[in-house]
Amino acid sequence: MALLRGKESYLLLVTTLMLSIIGIVFVYSAGTYWSAVHYSGKMPFYMKQSIYFVVAIVVFLITIRLNILREQSFWKMAYIFSLILLVLVLIPGIGLVRNGSQSWIGLGPLTIQPAELTKITVIVYLSHILAQHKTGKPIVNWRHGAILLLPVALIMLQPDFGSVFILVVSVFLLFFVAGYPLKLYAMIMLVGVAGLVGLIATAPYRLKRIEAFLDPWADPLVSGFQAVQSLMAIGPAGIFGHGFGQSRQKFLYLPEPQNDFIYAIILEEVGLIGGLVILALFVLTIYAGYKFAVQAKNRTSYYAIIGLVTMLMVQAFLNIAVVIGLVPVTGVTLPFISYGGTSLVTMWLIIGIIYQLAK
Repeated sequence: MALLRGKESYLLLVTTLMLSIIGIVFVYSAGTYWSAVHYSGKMPFYMKQSIYFVVAIVVFLITIRLNILREQSFWKMAYIFSLILLVLVLIPGIGLVRNGSQSWIGLGPLTIQPAELTKITVIVYLSHILAQHKTGKPIVNWRHGAILLLPVALIMLQPDFGSVFILVVSVFLLFFVAGYPLKLYAMIMLVGVAGLVGLIATAPYRLKRIEAFLDPWADPLVSGFQAVQSLMAIGPAGIFGHGFGQSRQKFLYLPEPQNDFIYAIILEEVGLIGGLVILALFVLTIYAGYKFAVQAKNRTSYYAIIGLVTMLMVQAFLNIAVVIGLVPVTGVTLPFISYGGTSLVTMWLIIGIIYQLAK
């Protein structure tokens, strides 16, 4: 299948390629020292990220040719498979624990994060079901909620609040586009607030994160450490930054600077101007994605593309909001840019699915 014609087709491809290449460049800058200190003798992060990028492009090229991705039966099986993976990741000996979360499955030298695949399968499977609804009849259906809540419960057991937030917000927007009544959202918000209070009560570390968000300087060496180091990277950088490769916080101050907080290193090195360029690329990516949705030939593709693009948007917003101190710290990668094979390949898988559905 050739790539689709039209401005949005080329725009989406160009912006995502640019974001991925920028990601490799700044993984090199942000992670080289951390890699040398903590992973001496192993392949540097930027070389791994380059390999992940090649794999991601291969996945994209394969995905745009898979017509089976249009079939509801395929996504039903993919949804069930993702649930199985979410159960497996909770089994000791199979699931790997990193930074307090048991969210990865090890396959020899490789690791996969089932929650990333689950977000895709939930959105596209729900899109097929919502598209079957007959206009003029009440759309609220317990089945829709069950398809969402089952994986949410399994992901929270890991726990991975960031993935849950991204998935829930994306699906709620999908429900709104599909015609769910506005009054239902008021009830959902009340339930959500109650659920958040319950989550905080059952896990005190979440309360510490909120306290650290409100005043990171109250405990700058423990609960507020990441937030403080991120702000110390951003604050002195100014409009143009200290120059590429001249970050100070990457020298073992900001933990894992090539991952969730890579945007802080970008701002530190290339300043406000560089940060705005990244934001502009994400805005153009989201614009092109929504353009695909508007031009979709059927409701299933329309809903699925809306949901997938929204997921990218929410994840990018959440990561950047954490870095600049707008929301409490949560472990979410910056799409296309943060170091990690699962994240990068998943992002390009999403782009491939969007192209296939817009065919």
